[in-house]
Amino acid sequence: MSNTIRVGLVGAGFAARFHLHGYRRVYGVPVEVVGVTSRSAESREAFARQHGVRAFAALEALCEAVDVIDVCTPGHLHEALAVAALERGKHVVIEKPFTGYYGSGSADFRGDLFPKETMLREAMASCDRILSASRAAGRRVCYAENWVYAPALQKEREILVKSGGQILWLIGDESHSGSHSPYYGSWRFSGGGSLVGKGCHPLTAALYLKRVEGEASHARQPIRPATVSARTHQITRLQTFRDAGFLRTTYEDVEDYAQVHLTFDDGMVADIFSSELVLGGVHNWLEVFAHNHRTRCNLNPIDALETFNPKEEQLRDVYVTEKIGTKQGWSKPAPDEDWQHGYPQEFQDFMEAIAHGREPQSGAELARDTVAVLYTAYVSAERRGTEVEVPR
Repeated sequence: MSNTIRVGLVGAGFAARFHLHGYRRVYGVPVEVVGVTSRSAESREAFARQHGVRAFAALEALCEAVDVIDVCTPGHLHEALAVAALERGKHVVIEKPFTGYYGSGSADFRGDLFPKETMLREAMASCDRILSASRAAGRRVCYAENWVYAPALQKEREILVKSGGQILWLIGDESHSGSHSPYYGSWRFSGGGSLVGKGCHPLTAALYLKRVEGEASHARQPIRPATVSARTHQITRLQTFRDAGFLRTTYEDVEDYAQVHLTFDDGMVADIFSSELVLGGVHNWLEVFAHNHRTRCNLNPIDALETFNPKEEQLRDVYVTEKIGTKQGWSKPAPDEDWQHGYPQEFQDFMEAIAHGREPQSGAELARDTVAVLYTAYVSAERRGTEVEVPR
């Protein structure tokens, strides 16, 4: 590797844009985003022009020019792209969801009707193929879970470690009015619904904090997930649902509500919620109940800034916060939403990990445990909430 870490982006959409901005905020480690590739020549050329990078026609050519491949595509493409990059000796950054099960390839595939035990088995096999390729190549896999790096979560990490805390119960939620992604809503592209697309965030944060607790204890071993009980629902597809036009309802075969009850190796518990049913902006939070402290980590909304706007069009060109719905009346604009969500800190850690040859805080093992819990939850939901052991 050259002294400067050269990064190539795969995908030219929403995720690629904020990943690029994250790399450009890294300090102390020289980093250059060299270029981008995507299936659409039009989108990659436009992205390259807008951001001053090179457009590459294929992954192979991009790999020749960089040290790190950042996979910012829909989840069904993650494994193939990550393994191809690792086999070419590149480190990889993988956006959420890490991987999963995306169907048999048939046009009539319906995820809500497909056996969930098969999904779990295949999702874990996908994880293991990525991890095996990483070990064979001797290259890092960085899992782009920004919640791990959010300042609120990192402050709780410090409190937990320095106070010798024992987490008894975690409860968290990510919900809003529905994803803007055209790929979301179809299992063959997204690998699931609100559980995978939103629940992965508070879930990974909970898994991360329990790992930290275990590694900081005398045992020096991560505390990992043991069992799952879960329910999922398709609320906006019910005949009794009254559509007022404010929530997204264009879902083919995925859930729009999920709840997961998780037990850990040490017997402690977590409850994770996610949905597409919440108006008024993104609802992101995790609360920690420990034997010696209690912390509520608020990612959205926060009240660092509050403003009253009497006329909608006055803030037409002002970004307030994600999914806010309206800018009229009182709102809580995010002074630096990327920072409060942990994106610059995430890429800082990834680049330092690659530069110094260490594991990132959000790495492949944490990603694997997340996938294991998500798809075990689908098995439990299929069995109407029966407790199911998480595969190890």
